[in-house]
Amino acid sequence: MKENKMYKYNCLNPIADIGLSDLTADYSRTDDFAAADAVFVRSAKMDELVPGDNLVAVARAGAGVNNIPHAEYAKKGIVVFNTPGANANSVKELVIAGMLLAARDIVGGIEWVKENAADANIAKTSEKAKKAFAGIEIQGKKLGVIGLGAIGQKVANSATALGMEVYGYDPYLSVDAAWNLNRSVRHCKNVEAIYSECDFISIHVPALDSTKGMINAETMAMMKNGVVILNFARDVLVNEADLLEAIERGKVAKYVCDFANPTTAGKKNCIIMPHLGASTETAEDNCAVMAVRQIRDFLENGNIVNSVNYPACSLGPARKAGRIAICHKNEANMIGSFTSILGEAKINIDAIANKSRGDFAYTLIDTDTPIPAEVVKNLASSAAVIRVRVIK
Repeated sequence: MKENKMYKYNCLNPIADIGLSDLTADYSRTDDFAAADAVFVRSAKMDELVPGDNLVAVARAGAGVNNIPHAEYAKKGIVVFNTPGANANSVKELVIAGMLLAARDIVGGIEWVKENAADANIAKTSEKAKKAFAGIEIQGKKLGVIGLGAIGQKVANSATALGMEVYGYDPYLSVDAAWNLNRSVRHCKNVEAIYSECDFISIHVPALDSTKGMINAETMAMMKNGVVILNFARDVLVNEADLLEAIERGKVAKYVCDFANPTTAGKKNCIIMPHLGASTETAEDNCAVMAVRQIRDFLENGNIVNSVNYPACSLGPARKAGRIAICHKNEANMIGSFTSILGEAKINIDAIANKSRGDFAYTLIDTDTPIPAEVVKNLASSAAVIRVRVIK
């Protein structure tokens, strides 16, 4: 419960100043993780860190949250946010670059020039040598995009503009995502259609138990000979031992991945990058701004937008005399319990919002009068209540 409305935040990684500058004088930075009310993070591993009692929010300046124990944090009433879409254009541009690098042996050609830089006749010599680096054009080729979220949409739309025939697969395609897709993108009802039809396959799904190793010997057997696989999502989505065998057999022509690891680094026909997807000033600025705004809205108003472990829930700006935010288990009659406690204390409820997500739920309540500490204590007394926070 926060009553003095002064907040401490900790940055586990450098966060762009353009985002942090949006924090007011009510926020002070601390190097002590255990003392923070909110934490900003990019790639730092948080599994071994012990959160303090005051920690109520973690904001990942990026989309993936594999480095955050968000399921465990949900049990403690710590809301974990991410910033979907903030770096989507940056990643999209690198995917397109990766596709061109795979289609044309640009890297091989550049390395040849470096190796032969001392050749006085390099201009003439290169005319003969360039045959070794001949490639293909991507115009007219079929691209399969698996996952049509913020990044997948942009990849699909850009590829159509480059003259590719684009197939998309996403069993959870949202209405907004569908509206954002170019009308020429073919929506596949099953992923097998992409495996069997496409010359290039780009993966844009989160790393879940159901998606890890989704590209493996069995799925690659369905693919065309000479397929190019692009993975700018997470390396664990591909069974890399199976992949290297498929490359050796010629089933897979090139593998382009933005996650360097010992299995594929330096291997034949593997173009591996050191996680450059969101490494642009624009993307880092966008992520920082979005993360800070979400944290401020949560701390100051109790609203949740883009959480990965609690439901989206909002009552807008906190303008009434009182507002409380309650993290609790998703059990029956919780709302009845809250309203009963407030009613017994003669506190009138002006507005209420309640949303659930899996095992957890979140409730916001606006009241016409401030909420006494004793009432807050009564609200928190239920075994199903994880955390009660007084917003005002």
